[in-house]
Amino acid sequence: MLPPPRCHGNATCFEAHPRVVPVLGPAPRFNFRLGKGRFRSLGRVPCIMAAQQPLRILCLAGFRQSERGFREKTGALRKALRGRAELVCLSGPHLVANAAGVEGAGPDSGSCPPKEQPRGWWFSEQEADVFSALEEPTVCRGLEEALGTVAKALKKLGPFDGILGFSQGAALAALVCAFGQAGDARFPLPRFIILVSGFCPRGLGLKEPILQSPLSLPSLHVFGATDRVIPPQESMQLCSRFTGAITLTHSGGHFIPAAAPQRQAYLKFLDQFAE
Repeated sequence: MLPPPRCHGNATCFEAHPRVVPVLGPAPRFNFRLGKGRFRSLGRVPCIMAAQQPLRILCLAGFRQSERGFREKTGALRKALRGRAELVCLSGPHLVANAAGVEGAGPDSGSCPPKEQPRGWWFSEQEADVFSALEEPTVCRGLEEALGTVAKALKKLGPFDGILGFSQGAALAALVCAFGQAGDARFPLPRFIILVSGFCPRGLGLKEPILQSPLSLPSLHVFGATDRVIPPQESMQLCSRFTGAITLTHSGGHFIPAAAPQRQAYLKFLDQFAE
């Protein structure tokens, strides 16, 4: 007797389920002894389909971005990766006073709810809530709190398959992975990292953990050819610190691209980590 036919269909993934979810569904059992072209069902047997749970990615916002604002900025990416990845957004621990600029909100953000207030990971001046990625800072005020915020998120909200960082968040993500590779127990190494408009952080020996030895985890580096906030050469310098790094360039500026060409590149990169 021939084996029963395979069961086809769609399966739904749930966060609480393991990576492979058994889905029980009815499949017909046939009697083929009735002659050519004729059969009848003898009953139903369970059929098991494997369904993949989306990859979980911790996403670190840029400077002057609120948690809600960053969720909106990553909306197109979230849609592009629907069913393949779950994005968990995290903004910096420090409020940015009188925030304005390409990554942030307007100057009246002080009256906004906490999730809408622009924030940063650290500041490059002692007295002012400002940050410059391209200048050697006098201080890195608030960096320890930033590292603590990420460590807490990894512990409380994890586990995560990967980390995505944008701009200042990308610099922090690279630093976190460098600490993790060096053995810092607060930062278990993820399976991969995606850095958008990234750069090597400057000041107080921040470059050394990244420059000390190549980072071995798989990485995707995304940057725009016309980015005036983080010039492409800054992103390329960070990219050079990762073994086997993959680059994804686009013609735009300082944002997270998610058009069709970039969507295909994201999916191709993430497919290697699907189980």
